[in-house]
Amino acid sequence: MAGGFGVGKTTFVGAVSEIAPLSTEELLTTVGAATDNLDGIENKVETTVAMDFGRITLDPEHVLYLFGTPGQQRFWFMWDELSEGALGAVILADTRRLEDCFAAVDFFEQRGLAFIVAINDFDGGYRYDPAEVRAAIDLDPHIPVVRCDARISSSGVQTLLTLVRHLLAHAPATAPSHGAHT
Repeated sequence: MAGGFGVGKTTFVGAVSEIAPLSTEELLTTVGAATDNLDGIENKVETTVAMDFGRITLDPEHVLYLFGTPGQQRFWFMWDELSEGALGAVILADTRRLEDCFAAVDFFEQRGLAFIVAINDFDGGYRYDPAEVRAAIDLDPHIPVVRCDARISSSGVQTLLTLVRHLLAHAPATAPSHGAHT
């Protein structure tokens, strides 16, 4: 899970995780006030300083381990560690502050890591069509853009299923096994 500051990554992980999520939330302080832009998220009182972690079992053979990145630029050094070995990512987008997801898109594109974009529907926010968001972010047509509500488990699960389907659809074909002996 990646995206800008206050986009709902911690909420998403908490809503879908089947275990009590690990969270590194800390209170926002006056020290961070100079660097933390709270425009549009004035009621935010905590922030992730390292990561969020959760787990969800899709079926007996498929378990997703969820890592939520910190959103503030001063903690972006964690992104490399958290994406190590990842198969894919969900970038949460807040249409009230869409430019905050550009860095996440650039990060995953530069690393060649598959991702989808999930528009987190905030109360009171304008409901842009996924095609409008795709155009605004300048995404390739094959990258899924979906709507979600990070607070609702079923919405988060559907978002994760979209990511899994996207990964499977774009997985390299495996070569048939030759020389197998019976």
